[in-house]
Amino acid sequence: MNYIGSKFKLSSWIQEEVKKVVGDDLSDKVFCDMFAGTGIVGRTFKKDVKKVISNDLEHYSYVLNKNYIENHEEIKDKDKYIDELNNLPLIDNGFIYQNYCMGSGSGRQYFSDYNGKKIDTIRTKIKEWHENKKIDNNLYYFLLASLVESADKVANTASVYGAFLKHIKKSASKELVLQPAYFIKNDNLHQVFNKDSNELIKEISGDILYLDPPYNQRQYSSNYHMLNTITQYDDFIPKGKTGLREYNRSSYCKKNEVHRSFEELIKNAKFKYIFLSYNNEGLMSEEDVKNIMSKFGKYNLITKEYKRFKADKSESRNHKASKTFEYLHVLIKD
Repeated sequence: MNYIGSKFKLSSWIQEEVKKVVGDDLSDKVFCDMFAGTGIVGRTFKKDVKKVISNDLEHYSYVLNKNYIENHEEIKDKDKYIDELNNLPLIDNGFIYQNYCMGSGSGRQYFSDYNGKKIDTIRTKIKEWHENKKIDNNLYYFLLASLVESADKVANTASVYGAFLKHIKKSASKELVLQPAYFIKNDNLHQVFNKDSNELIKEISGDILYLDPPYNQRQYSSNYHMLNTITQYDDFIPKGKTGLREYNRSSYCKKNEVHRSFEELIKNAKFKYIFLSYNNEGLMSEEDVKNIMSKFGKYNLITKEYKRFKADKSESRNHKASKTFEYLHVLIKD
C-alpha cells in the first residue's frame, strides 16, 4: 500500500540500528510495534524475535496485522477461497457501491461501479462465511486483509482517501482481482491489539518498544476512512462530499496534547529498549523528544535522510521538499 509514514524503505535500516543497540540475536526478545500502520516494521522483526506485539487504533490496520503478524501457520485451502471470491456473481445493492460509486447516484467516485460492486460482493461473502463459522478467524483476517490491499490498488484517489478524483484514473479503471495477502510463517505466537496506545502500554511488557506515532495534525482515520468502512462494513450515514464516518482523533495529532501523551507513554512503558521514529516535520521538535526521553534513561539520536512521501504531485502543496530527515530516537530505560 502507498501509505503515509510507511517504513517500507526504512525497515531494514531500523532493524540494523536496533541490533546495534540490543544485539544481533533477538530470538529471546519480545518486540512491540505500538503504532503499527500496515505492519511493515513488525513484519521485518517477526522472523527474528520470540514474539511480536502489534497495535493500532485504526481498524484497517488491525485487520492487516491480524493477518501479517498474528497469522503464522499454514491456512488450509486459503487459495481455494480466494478463487471462489473472485468468481462470485456481483451484487449491486451493497454499501460501498451505494455510497461511494458514481453509478449509484451518490455523487462520490472512490471506485468504479464495477469495483465497488465487487468489493461489496466479496465483503458480504466473507462476512457470511465468518458468521456461519465456515471459516475461522485466521482465514477471515487473511481474506479481509487480501480485500483491503486489493481494493486499495484500484481506488480512484491520489493515494489517500481524503478525497476522490473527478475522473476515473487508469489504475482505478482496472477490474479488481482479489490477490492473496501472504504472511510469514514461523513457530511463534504473536499478538495484535486495536487499542489506544496509552492504555495498552499499561497492560503489556517486553524488551523492545518501537514507536511510530503520527507526526503532525494529519488524521489517519480521515485519510483512510474508506479502508475502515470496508473492514468494519457496518451501517452508518456517510457525511459530506467525501462520505466520512465518525473517526478517532489521535492526541498525537494535537499540538496541545502530544507532549503530555508521549511522556506518559514513555513513563508507563515496561520495556528496556525504546526506539521512536519521528521526523523534522513533526509537532514535537528534536529537542522536545530528547528532553522527555532523557528523563527515563540513557538517550541517543540517529538520523537518516530519505525521500519524503507525497500523496500527490500538486505544486500547491505546502511541503515542496523532496527529502526529509528521519529521526530514530533511542532510549535505554533505567
